[in-house]
Amino acid sequence: FAQKDVFQLKDLEKIAPKEKGITSMSVKEILQSLVDDGMVDTDRIGTSNYFWAFPSKALHARKRKLEELESQFAESSQKKEALQKSIEKSKIGREDTVDRAALLKELAALRQKKEQLKTEIDKYRECDPDVVEEMRQTNQVAKEAANRWTDNIFSIKSWAKRKFGFEESRIDKGFGIPEDLDYID
Repeated sequence: FAQKDVFQLKDLEKIAPKEKGITSMSVKEILQSLVDDGMVDTDRIGTSNYFWAFPSKALHARKRKLEELESQFAESSQKKEALQKSIEKSKIGREDTVDRAALLKELAALRQKKEQLKTEIDKYRECDPDVVEEMRQTNQVAKEAANRWTDNIFSIKSWAKRKFGFEESRIDKGFGIPEDLDYID
C-alpha cells in the first residue's frame, strides 16, 4: 500500500526484511497467504510473476461488502415486517372466546369419533367385497404357481426315471417329495 507499485517476488524478498522486519525465507509464504485471502493481486506476465496491492481496491471491496450487507439487512427487515403483519392477520378471528372454545371442543370430539369409526371399519375390512375379491385373485395366482411347480416336479421325476432308471419311490425319498403330491383343484 505504501509504495503503490508492482513488485516481483525477488524485489519483495529484498524490501520486506528491511522495511517490515520479515525474514526473507518467510516472505514467499506470507505473500501466498495474502494472495489466497485476496488482499494482494498476482498475475503472470511472460515468465515473471508480479504482485500488487492498491489501497483503492481494498476500499472498493469494503464498500461493496458494506452495500451487500446493507441490502441483506433491508431485505431481512422487510421479511420481518411481512411476517409480523402475517402474524397479526392470523390472530384476527382467533381470539379466545366462548364460541371458539366450544367449536374447538366440538372439533376434538369429531376427530375422536372419526378415529373410532376408522378402527371399526378396519375390523370389518375382511368382509369388504373389494378385499375379498383381491384375496380370491391372490389365491388364484398362488394356486396356479403351486400347480406349475407340481408340474415341474413331475417333469423332473419323469426325466430322472428315463435318464437314470430310478424308481419313483426312490426319487421321492431322495428329494423329500411326499407320496401324496398332486395338483391343487
